[in-house]
Amino acid sequence: MGQPPRVLYIDDDEGLCHLAARNLKRRGFDVATAQSGPEGERRLLGEAFDLVAIDHYMPGVDGLQTLKRLSEVLPVLPPVVYVTGSEESRIAVAALQAGATEYVVKSIGDEFFDLLAQTFHQALDRAALKREAAAAQAALAQTNQRLETLLKEVNHRIANSLQMVSAFVIMQGAALTDETAKAALKQTQQRILAIAQVHRKLYTSNDVEVVDMADYLSALMADLQDTWSIPSAPRRLSLQAEDLKLKTDRAVAVGVIVNELVSNACKYAYAPGSAGDVRVLFGASGEGFRLTVEDDGPGFAPDTLPRGTGLGRKLVAAMAATLRCEIDYASGPTGFRVGLQASF
Repeated sequence: MGQPPRVLYIDDDEGLCHLAARNLKRRGFDVATAQSGPEGERRLLGEAFDLVAIDHYMPGVDGLQTLKRLSEVLPVLPPVVYVTGSEESRIAVAALQAGATEYVVKSIGDEFFDLLAQTFHQALDRAALKREAAAAQAALAQTNQRLETLLKEVNHRIANSLQMVSAFVIMQGAALTDETAKAALKQTQQRILAIAQVHRKLYTSNDVEVVDMADYLSALMADLQDTWSIPSAPRRLSLQAEDLKLKTDRAVAVGVIVNELVSNACKYAYAPGSAGDVRVLFGASGEGFRLTVEDDGPGFAPDTLPRGTGLGRKLVAAMAATLRCEIDYASGPTGFRVGLQASF
């Protein structure tokens, strides 16, 4: 068996202190006594106790003052059982508000010590449950921190791996002479970077489950600007994005769509050798978000939308399916606009 719970009983009545020590010992407690609040404070500062019982009526420094003082000077206050001969509810409320765990009214005979022992056990059980809950919460927080660190490292490695694959694609493109093949590899490399940007943002973010879309789209647009704008055919890419966050898979889908639509606009909206603007708008709409990509080109009829291999449009359709939305196209005399509406 373990050691009996150690209790400090604070009461100015010396006879009651001895009586309590003797009766509580028979009930399984190791009891020490103090006959004033200051004496109890000194003992608690120098010794370890599992529980403290404090009498209310004491000359000089009463029980409430003692309890307040103990709460101030002790790093950790043991469970406190407040004992008094008064049945006034205001005293019970004041004691509990001051930090007491339980409250007992004095009576005569063994019934009082039976009640006191039962109350001690309840207070100790409650303290044990509180400690266990705090330990479990701390362990859970530590586990979550380890998992978040691991997930960040995974995102870091994925981003690096995708960056390496992108470099391989660039090297392969440089070795080719066929311009169509080189253009295809260039777009493949840009698609890889669009996905890599998501994992890079997750690695540097405090939240590893969602992506800050304004930040992500801004970085993606900067990459697209570097890819498609050249001195002989400048492309002015602009972004208006609200501060929204999406889950990783949805962020990837939006990123791939933006990559394809902006790339397509940069290639086909304007005549060779001319400048042009491409705008991306992203923000909340209803119970979800809306994405729009638009340019100021001449536009074209819906039945002529597919250009090149048509792979880009297939990718956009596939990503729209993962978002459970449809793509709408609008062409006019002063531009072409592509939009989608999706839920969070």
